[in-house]
Amino acid sequence: MFKKILIANRGEIALRIIRTCKEMGIRTVAVYSTADKDSLHVRFADEAVCIGKPQSSDSYLNIPHLMAAAEITNADAIHPGYGFLAENARFAEICGEHGIKFIGPTPDMIRKMGDKMTAKETMIAAGVPLSPVPKAFSKAWKKPSNWPRKWASPLSLKPPQAVVVKVCAWYGTQVSWRTPTTWPKTKPALLSITTASTWRSSWKSPVTSKSRSPVTNTARYATSASATAPSSAVTKSSWKSLPPFMTPELREKMGDAAIKAASAINYESVGTIEFLVDKHRNFYFMEMNTRIQVEHGVTEEVINFDLIKEQIKIAAGIPISGKNYTPQMHAIECRINAEDPHNDFRPSPGRITVLHTPGGHGVRVDSHIYAGYVIPPYYDSMVAKVIAVAQTREEAINTMERALSEFVIEGVKTTIPFHQQLMQDENFRKGNFTTKFTETFKLQ
Repeated sequence: MFKKILIANRGEIALRIIRTCKEMGIRTVAVYSTADKDSLHVRFADEAVCIGKPQSSDSYLNIPHLMAAAEITNADAIHPGYGFLAENARFAEICGEHGIKFIGPTPDMIRKMGDKMTAKETMIAAGVPLSPVPKAFSKAWKKPSNWPRKWASPLSLKPPQAVVVKVCAWYGTQVSWRTPTTWPKTKPALLSITTASTWRSSWKSPVTSKSRSPVTNTARYATSASATAPSSAVTKSSWKSLPPFMTPELREKMGDAAIKAASAINYESVGTIEFLVDKHRNFYFMEMNTRIQVEHGVTEEVINFDLIKEQIKIAAGIPISGKNYTPQMHAIECRINAEDPHNDFRPSPGRITVLHTPGGHGVRVDSHIYAGYVIPPYYDSMVAKVIAVAQTREEAINTMERALSEFVIEGVKTTIPFHQQLMQDENFRKGNFTTKFTETFKLQ
């Protein structure tokens, strides 16, 4: 087992990893930018190293600085968390070249699943279902002026090397419903996609207007296992949705497909397979995230399984049991962002003057904030994840509603009011929603 792990990340996920390491008797090294010197992950780690200025390129994305921090502290492993360099194959390679274990998949695995077209070809060979591409679209792809005014299915544009896709001047993953008549307005946003790839290498994937996007967490070492808990959520980008339509049969099929996907590349580590499910419960492979998922806590709660601990064990050469972990509970996660939901979700950095986090049975809060903490403007605006767990989905929603009513953050704007209204929405509570839900949801 590792003696010392450097966490190449910040905020909530860094603190989450530190806690598991302490339980495993592993010493930890936190890295931080000058903007994060007062963050809790810096305080709770056994050691801390400043790696640069606030900009990510000068700190959390600066590989030489990270490697120097690992070497001067004698860390024998690096955990990348999620985001930043978590799916950077070159970073994983450099770790290996310096005799430091990268806690994640191998560089080759990251490349295979990071390139969308390679991933698609790999899944076809493995027999994992993919959404069909309309023949008309294949012919018209190179010339947008030839696009029909209405497709049988709208399109999701996925560049092969990008984790976040910018479409239609909105951050996050969006479904593009543009027609050729709006092509001039759409072009600048689409050009942001081509900065990471070319049009011909982009992944063309139909998205039905009544589709849902569950995910399946998988882990592998020697044998595959799937924790088939759909840990997705309604987001303001209209992409993911909580799927109450999940049946035991669909869960089993998706779990089998996830294992096929992981086995196809001999995957080692924790990862996430994302599927798109239509109204007929047909599901299609979208992509694989070769890292711990932001929503991994949902899966942990419904199966009582520490995914961070298992990820570290796999990296240390300790195999998992190989069982399928069937969820026994229902869980919902709300991401609390420092954003103003009444002002187009604009970021709201600043000092937190008052903080009270919720508690009680069935409530989990993963966060790095405290009263007096200054939220920096340089990074992702998420400040907490609230997870509610109960025997049924309805009870989980009620627990979440109660938890949000107890959550007090003053000094900055947050998305708590958005989530509170969402929990009270009749269509949400009944499960009558799709990927277009937030386009019709009106915040009061």
